[in-house]
Amino acid sequence: MNPDLLKERQNATFDPEKLTHILDGGPEKTRRRREIEELVTNDPDFQHEDLNFLSRSDRYDRAVKKSAQMILKLREYGIADPEEIYFYKSVFRGHHQEALGLHFVMFLPTLYSQCDPQQFKKWVPLAESFKALGTYAQTEMGHGTHLRGLETTATYDPSTQEFVINSPTVSSIKWWPGGLGKTSNHAIVLAQLHTQGKHHGLHAFIVPIRSMSTHEPLPGVVVGDIGPKFGFDEVDNGYLKMENVRIPRENMLMKYAKVEPDGSYVKPPSSKLTYGTMVFIRSLIVGESARALAKSCTIAIRYSAVRHQSEIRPGEPEPQILDFQTQQYKLLPLLATAYAFHFVGQYMSQMYHRITGDINQGDLSELPELHALSAGLKAFTTWASSSGIEVCRMACGGHGYSRSSALPDIYVTFTPTCTYEGENTVMMLQTARYLLKSYRQAQAGQRLSGIVSYLNEAEQRRLQPQPVSSRPTVVNINDLASLVEVYKLRAAQLVELAAKSIQQQLQLRKSQEDAWNNSAIDLVRASDAHCHYVVVKLFSAKLVEIGDTAIHSVLSTLALLYALQGIAQNSGDFLQAGLLSVPQVLLVSIRLKELLSQLRPNAVALVDAFDYRDQMLNSCLGRYDGNVYENMFEWARRSPLNRTEVHESYHKYLKPLQSKL
Repeated sequence: MNPDLLKERQNATFDPEKLTHILDGGPEKTRRRREIEELVTNDPDFQHEDLNFLSRSDRYDRAVKKSAQMILKLREYGIADPEEIYFYKSVFRGHHQEALGLHFVMFLPTLYSQCDPQQFKKWVPLAESFKALGTYAQTEMGHGTHLRGLETTATYDPSTQEFVINSPTVSSIKWWPGGLGKTSNHAIVLAQLHTQGKHHGLHAFIVPIRSMSTHEPLPGVVVGDIGPKFGFDEVDNGYLKMENVRIPRENMLMKYAKVEPDGSYVKPPSSKLTYGTMVFIRSLIVGESARALAKSCTIAIRYSAVRHQSEIRPGEPEPQILDFQTQQYKLLPLLATAYAFHFVGQYMSQMYHRITGDINQGDLSELPELHALSAGLKAFTTWASSSGIEVCRMACGGHGYSRSSALPDIYVTFTPTCTYEGENTVMMLQTARYLLKSYRQAQAGQRLSGIVSYLNEAEQRRLQPQPVSSRPTVVNINDLASLVEVYKLRAAQLVELAAKSIQQQLQLRKSQEDAWNNSAIDLVRASDAHCHYVVVKLFSAKLVEIGDTAIHSVLSTLALLYALQGIAQNSGDFLQAGLLSVPQVLLVSIRLKELLSQLRPNAVALVDAFDYRDQMLNSCLGRYDGNVYENMFEWARRSPLNRTEVHESYHKYLKPLQSKL
């Protein structure tokens, strides 16, 4: 064990094991998670192989092999609970992806939620036995988040009782779905439905794309891999062009909307019922943001405790780089963010399960709020984590650029979450639509409930920018409850400013659409402020549940750091709204420095509490034992370039060059 890390752990003021229980949801949950993780780490089939030294084709091959082994092992161990399957996969995958990811995350859940009873009986057993290997083909080359723009058509032919699925243009080719290129033999295809000469919008269809016996593409299907990407090397993201492919009428998913044998269309009882899967995935992504950032902080903070560099006082030994205030300023607010997002992820998951129960009872009243919140928080957390991972990488200096640090892998695997399941700016604008609708309802005298109830108060308060000196500022910057209030007022102010911007545009005789587009920057800022308020509020609320005084103390410091860092980064908003004075903003930056030095002794214990095993971090820099340099050297020597002492290129090119000159 590295002596620096040993000392860091001895100096902690709390027991990291107890904090791990809080993060997991109780000691029993921690025990079970570790038990499942050990099934992977002790399994000879999953002994670690570094994918960084393999070609893309070999990486895909290993991913398919491991996915196949994993499916059999989950059955053998009787692991069926979704959360437990997630634990198992998160160790077996590391920072990489599995070949059958979309089969589990999109294909099966869509079948469960959108098949009618007959379809369920036919398709679910095929999918659960992996005879039907599926993906979810929504995105096209020309359209992604704007679903109404998708061009693939499904035209009903009553004479044969079939749908004709067609990709009419180059831009209508399905593009990006994971597992589509080489793995799947079925796709749930989203297409524009046409029947009896009428267009009925997007619907989902089960389309066989490869033979279930030979795996060859079926007639009329042009399918393949889209080529190398920024990351996801082991996934066959694919393209799919359908040339008048015929499928039976029963292949349209018909739990809600239907097409009768004669071609007449039965519309769904509510257009919002299909939101379920989308909201579920987005709340998962919020949890994923917390995990990716937590892993990055673990690597960067442990390495910063092991690495000695430069000097603070001339003539003294080189300090740990974690002793530099600038290093603490880079990493500790990100650590606070990882904790904040973890608690938000827990909240989202609980809220999803509660509201799903209501939906099954036929109560859809809370669905719009859940939809808006999941869209906004998905964008807010993925943007923050994506940039945070990169800060962690740069905080590790040159070694952070090596794949041996794992930070490049974490980054390229995580950063597409800013785009998939709804491009982030579009997500923020969706949340803004809900906020503006709520604001107008409050203006009209309706009482709002739920997370937007703060907009009720805007009417009584009539926020007006005014000289700060003329209003008493009662904010205590050391009191979390007071800061939650300030974040709430900032959100209310920015929602109001966005609403006023639209109003001004309309007064200039602009159309509703142009007024919206010309106010889009304000709308995104309003959504961002709303999400920021929710995160600070939830972090603060979590502290009430914590009984252990030592843990309560360290988490309160983290929550305060998170809230004050947000004020420092957005001080213009708080000053403009007259919520803080200039002297208070200066006090915030002084207090931030105090909080950094307060947290410094607990930094390593706080990342230990995330409880990521070395096999899950797969990082020479972030090892629990801190033996960084020995392992980097060992890792480098395994590079395929080192298999021979003299590379063949020397004899082919360099030696002839030397002889000619």
